[in-house]
Amino acid sequence: MAPEQLGFEGMPRKLYSCTPSRLNTWLDCPRRYRMTYLDRPMPSKGPRWAHNSVGSSVHNALAAWWKLPRPERTPEMAGTLLIRGWLTDGFRDEAQSAGQRDRAREMVERYAAGLDPSDEPLGVERTVATRTEQIAVSGRIDRLDARGPELVVVDYKTGRHVLTADDARGSLALALYAVAASRVLRRPCHRVELHHLPSGETAVWEHTDASLDRHLRRAEQIAAEAAAADEAYRTRLGPVPKPRSGAQPAIDHAPYDEVFPPRPGNLCSWCDFARHCPEGTQAAPRKDPWAALPVEA
Repeated sequence: MAPEQLGFEGMPRKLYSCTPSRLNTWLDCPRRYRMTYLDRPMPSKGPRWAHNSVGSSVHNALAAWWKLPRPERTPEMAGTLLIRGWLTDGFRDEAQSAGQRDRAREMVERYAAGLDPSDEPLGVERTVATRTEQIAVSGRIDRLDARGPELVVVDYKTGRHVLTADDARGSLALALYAVAASRVLRRPCHRVELHHLPSGETAVWEHTDASLDRHLRRAEQIAAEAAAADEAYRTRLGPVPKPRSGAQPAIDHAPYDEVFPPRPGNLCSWCDFARHCPEGTQAAPRKDPWAALPVEA
């Protein structure tokens, strides 16, 4: 039998397939990682978040705007697309949804007014991927621009907090997108931008080859930890027992906590799986689904 069939040294190593979101979930909380990516059926989630509805509605409107014929790419059309595709999950009531919809419409119209409709992006909601000797990573870029010989990664943000250059510099996702885009399109990509639509501010960072490589090595380190945990789940721990009836009983986390420990903290208020996590519930009470929206006048 050939050596590679026996798993001898020299056998190709199985790559850990991931997205930046998967890697960041492992960093934030291994228990949440387990419930998100490994437990099947996935534990039930809490109510959807209103701020996610806003963000998705804005992203979808801007993506659709770039797909229009150039003469139709007006600020008013950006607002119209926002209204047409408005998502209503998570709001307190219809009045709150309508108020946030009007705010989001004004926001995308103002943003679109600052764009050159003839400056065609290289990609909108474009998936890029790359691999190293350890990982196969992929992700979807909100917008990929060509500016001179270089590519620029653009990420839209709709949250309350204004972002800084440090946010752009420290973003693992943006760095991995830059590396992947450069390899896929064979053009240099060092600049990453966070476009904060509520304030109109743009947070920018110019990576070097060395800083991008550091992010890539960091991704590999995170992936190595997560891959080892995945293997333990498959071979030693086994899946979480499935419920026997329609009701979902409390999850017994104890057998898994050595490998997938909880990391309770303030972020637990926003966890989709808070109802299944006593430590998280104790650390921070769950927020209302609309709590991250701007304070209403």
